[in-house]
Amino acid sequence: MLEGLFGGKRPRDIGVHQGRLKACPKTPNCVCSQADDDKHHIAPLTSSHLKGAALIERLAEIVASWERTDIVTRRGDYLHAECRSKMMGFTDDLECFWSEDEQVCHVRSASRLGKSDFGKNRERVEQLRSDLKAG
Repeated sequence: MLEGLFGGKRPRDIGVHQGRLKACPKTPNCVCSQADDDKHHIAPLTSSHLKGAALIERLAEIVASWERTDIVTRRGDYLHAECRSKMMGFTDDLECFWSEDEQVCHVRSASRLGKSDFGKNRERVEQLRSDLKAG
């Protein structure tokens, strides 16, 4: 488990509930592909050659290679990782969920503490998208 001065407690209410990831709070330190507003919305992850559990497994491989990142949960359709900032140890939760109905991988990245993340959560998801496309 990652530790830091500003790590915050691991949320108990994240995960997939009725086919949806947790909604973002009103603060700008969260992005989610299932969000309805432009401030929080980000496109889901897709792959031309990977689907379902194979896609989640590939995402887990990518995330596991990142510094200061630990995988908390990995199962066939879901991935939860904790990502810690270098300087202060802020912890963000990154979630990926394969929707069989929609044939996309929904993604959510959210800070545990504070109000602003200076775009870090959006940047993280776009880095994951880029790493996925790179192979």
